[in-house]
Order: sequence, then C-alpha cells, then structure tokens
Amino acid sequence: MSDHPPHERRRRKGLQSPTLSDVAKEAGVSSITVSRALSNPDSVRDCTRERVEAAIERVGYVRNMVAGSLASASSHFIPVIVPSLSNVVFIEVIQGLQSTFESHGYQILLGNTDYSMKREEELIRTFLGWSPTALVTTGLRHQPSLAALLRRYRRPLVEIMELAAPGEALDLNVGMSHYGAGRCMAEHLIAQGYRQVVFAGTQMDGNYRARQRYDGHRDRLERADMEAPLLAWESPSHFDVGARALDAVLDRYPRCDAIHFADDVMACGALLHASREGLRVPQDIAIAGFTGLPFGQSLTPRLTTVASPREAIGRLAATQIIDRLEGREPQRRRIDVGFELIRGESA
Repeated sequence: MSDHPPHERRRRKGLQSPTLSDVAKEAGVSSITVSRALSNPDSVRDCTRERVEAAIERVGYVRNMVAGSLASASSHFIPVIVPSLSNVVFIEVIQGLQSTFESHGYQILLGNTDYSMKREEELIRTFLGWSPTALVTTGLRHQPSLAALLRRYRRPLVEIMELAAPGEALDLNVGMSHYGAGRCMAEHLIAQGYRQVVFAGTQMDGNYRARQRYDGHRDRLERADMEAPLLAWESPSHFDVGARALDAVLDRYPRCDAIHFADDVMACGALLHASREGLRVPQDIAIAGFTGLPFGQSLTPRLTTVASPREAIGRLAATQIIDRLEGREPQRRRIDVGFELIRGESA
C-alpha cells in the first residue's frame, strides 16, 4: 500500500507544476505583474513584490528556464545532489545511478552542497527551473522552505543514503540506518574487550549521518557504563586528518585502547601513520572505520569496518525512478539496503 493519499499519488504521476497564472491568482495581481516582479523586481512596488514572493512560496512555483516550445518537453536529465565530490563514498553511489540511468537514455547533472543545506536549496531551485525529469537528493534533512517545495514536486524524487521511518520520506527512499551502523561497531569493540574507546570524525555538524553513527556508538557504550568521548575536525575527511587524529587521541586520551573513526579514509590514514610510528595495531591501539573501502582491506592489518552497499544504493534509487517514469509503481517505496560488519585484524 502506498504511503501517500490518492491526491498525492496523482500528483506524483505528472500533473502540471504551478504556473505563473497560479502565482498571480494567489497574489491577487496580473500575470504581467508577476512576470515583471520576477524579471525586473525594481519595476514594481516593494509591497507588490513581497506579495508575489509570498505567493510563489505558497504555491511552490519554480520559474521555468526552458524557453518556448521546449517548456513542456522532457529534459531527459536528472540532477543528483550530493554533499561531497571528494568523498569516495559518493563516487560509487554516482556510478550506480549513472550506469542505470544511461541504460534508459537519461543523463545526470551533479550538484555538490559541501554539507550545507542552504547550498542544497540553492542548487535544487536552480535545477528545478530547467524542468528535470526527476531528482535525487542525499539525506532526509532539508531547509523547511525546500522541504515544502519538494512536497509539491510533481516528478519522481528519491532521498538516498539515509533510511526514513515509514511515511517520513518525501517520496521514494533508499538508504541505511547510520545509527545502527555506529551501534554495530561499538558492540563489536565492546565484545573484543576494549574499554577506552574514542570516536573521531570530521565535519560532524554538517555531516549529520556521521553524527548519527556517533549517536549509535555513544548509546551502546553508555549502556555498558563506558564513556564515549568525541573528537571532531572541521576539515573534510582525508588520510592526513586520520593521521593527525591518531596523534590527538593518544595525546588527549593516553589510556585509549580503540578509536572508532567516522569513515575508512580517516581510519586508513591512522593505520598508515601507526605503522610509521612503530605502533602495533591492535595491540597498542585498535582502529575501526565505516564504509568498507577496498583499500582498507589491502592494508596490514586489514581494517575492521562497517560496509555500506554504495553502488547498490545508486542503482536501486535509479531503478525506482525509471519504474515511475515508465508508468510502474516501484515495488518498494522505501528500501533498507542494510550494512555489514567486516572483521579485519585492526580491531
């Protein structure tokens, strides 16, 4: 059964987007006035412009940038909004999306938010102005104004990477529980006998999925009457940051016996640095990560990590959109791809 009421399902199947005339009616002005307010704001009075802007927000109007007869045509491109293009996690997700879309004649356009929800809204509003066929966004959190706009979006929309509660997604959803992944690794470290465990990550304010992993980690440790200190860096994740994090953790927490890193890039950087410094892993310090990067399984010792099915997330999300575009209701509107604990020798 669909998570959406009948009028919402009809909306998702291709009803026309709000028009300039709809804005004019809502604002109580003429269509010409709305057009002037959009193209030349200084040509209308402030109070009129404010009424038009408020009406645009209420009806969810997005200015169509495709001129003339092309305005009603299918663009055959699909924007994909990700928080980082330097993070290898999203490269694999994009590969899954691109290969599936291209096999059905669609191309993707990439938008990078740098973990900024404000930037996400700017990108999506720009893309929507070009009448994309569908839309893929990362995560479930959006600016309130963007969330309101996306609820009125009449074409397929998939939120990826994060698993929504039933009925929480705006439309379609493919993801995993990051809280569960963090809890899973904490459970493993406790079972291995570690008692002084530090969580280390980057951009923990903007990268709220890493924060969710920390929350799962912290809650499991606290259940075991253990402290759950967190060290975070503002810079993007990098091997060098992992190396610096290892030094910082051991300096601040000399009794620490395990570090749970927010991702494999940091964890691998720490493993390589430990080898250079003559530290034995896991005897002197245990190191664990998240992602399941092949590189981590090529190191000695092999990295203990939680693997996410990144390419599958992209492929399944694209399949959901293709089903909708070809007139089929996706078999599952919400797909939990799960995760896997990989037991290496590092923790």
